[in-house]
Amino acid sequence: MASTTNFLIFFLFIITFIFFLFLLCYFVRQKFLCKCEICQCYMTSSWYPQFTNLCDWYTHLLQKSPTKTIHIHVLGNTITANPKNVEYMLKTRFDNFPKGKNFSTILGDFLGRGIFNVDGDLWRFQRKMASLELRRNSIRSFAFEVMNTEIQNRLIPLLARVANNKDEILDLQDVFRRFSFDSICKFSFGLDPKCLELSLPISQFAISFDLASQLSAKRAMHVSSIVWKMKRFFNIGSERKLKKAIKLINILAQEVIRQRRKLGFSNHKDLLSRFMQGDIVNETYLRDIVISFLLAGRDTVASASTSLFWLLAENPRVAQRIREEANGVLGLNQQLTSCEQLRDLHYLQACVYESMRLYPPIQFDSKFCLEDDFLPDATFVKKGTRVTYHPYAMGRMEELWGVDCLEFKPQRWINKDGVFSQENPYKYPVFQAGVRVCLGKEMALVELKSMILSFLRRFHVELAHPSHHIPRFSPGLTASFHGGLPVFIREIKSTT
Repeated sequence: MASTTNFLIFFLFIITFIFFLFLLCYFVRQKFLCKCEICQCYMTSSWYPQFTNLCDWYTHLLQKSPTKTIHIHVLGNTITANPKNVEYMLKTRFDNFPKGKNFSTILGDFLGRGIFNVDGDLWRFQRKMASLELRRNSIRSFAFEVMNTEIQNRLIPLLARVANNKDEILDLQDVFRRFSFDSICKFSFGLDPKCLELSLPISQFAISFDLASQLSAKRAMHVSSIVWKMKRFFNIGSERKLKKAIKLINILAQEVIRQRRKLGFSNHKDLLSRFMQGDIVNETYLRDIVISFLLAGRDTVASASTSLFWLLAENPRVAQRIREEANGVLGLNQQLTSCEQLRDLHYLQACVYESMRLYPPIQFDSKFCLEDDFLPDATFVKKGTRVTYHPYAMGRMEELWGVDCLEFKPQRWINKDGVFSQENPYKYPVFQAGVRVCLGKEMALVELKSMILSFLRRFHVELAHPSHHIPRFSPGLTASFHGGLPVFIREIKSTT
């Protein structure tokens, strides 16, 4: 028996050794197959000393490119910051640039067959269902009620407690994740995880969700999918951690579904109940819908909130102007009572859009080309090529936003009549554009603006570690600050 076990161990060792030897040969071959400067720089990470983040290096390359399009040959990736190319991918030739099987495989273990990871009929069905529900006035009113309750009963009391202790540092990124997690769970599932209670309890679900997002995103950074697939096969390294995180996510997602069935859903307003009232009974499919809702409603809102408050701490005059506008529209010390009131807060809307121009929650988005094609800038795209449009880089293009493109200037969104003015969505694809435009856009904006307003009218924010440098981002499907956003909270003295 012992000899058989030893033989199996030795056999697995030989197989593993051969595998890594193969990988080494593969990478050496890849490195010398393409000797262009960009690929060599990527393979050796020689960009790192000069740039804070990989997205900043990509931005630099795109800024220098005459067509605003570059190629990372070793990744099989064409990256563009050209609005005409973006429109071509997301609208004109939408059917030729789906998410694709490669992308679905990379995120399949985490997102399953949720709306963000599928194409074709499955995507159309989920989009139609979500669209019908999100357009209902009753859903919008319910969403505002959920968000307002979370703000008044949890966020504001937490901030007030911290403000009373002058030396206490609060990680706003963590707070915003908790706030959006509670809100999306109550809105989407009718369940309250209570992550934003004063004790700031640890949520294993949230920790596992963050880890799964980070490790899934890292899969796409490998030169070849062979690397992560073999690690998954042998259940080692990052893939072992990912498997463990997803296992916990699945258990808790299934518990959400079980609780929803137990409580009944015929008289409930949450989105999951509305989906379950239909023909969807497959547990795995429902799990994928749960994960998609969480990714859309938690991570993106938390990311946008974190970036905006970092910018507001760096630009206190902008925060003061938001307060002055709110006092003029709502009345001094008057609370927000409906989402309709937000429509007249044009400067607040401009601040949110300007923040996401510089720091979009989704920094880039990739599609895969089905058939050989030419982009409008004459770039040839071979079948099977990954094609990525880059909102982060697009927000830093002088040709699109002027010589002051790196500055935080909300007034660029205000027209001569003092009214917020939209930009071409293909120039500003923060919410995607065309056929796949974000269905939850308006809901997310209501959540963001309601929270910002309630926060700023009662508190100042000071960075615990002031720095005018570009933030360092952690790997993930959405942008997040490495090390969080540590701040001091100061209460504003009432003028009444």
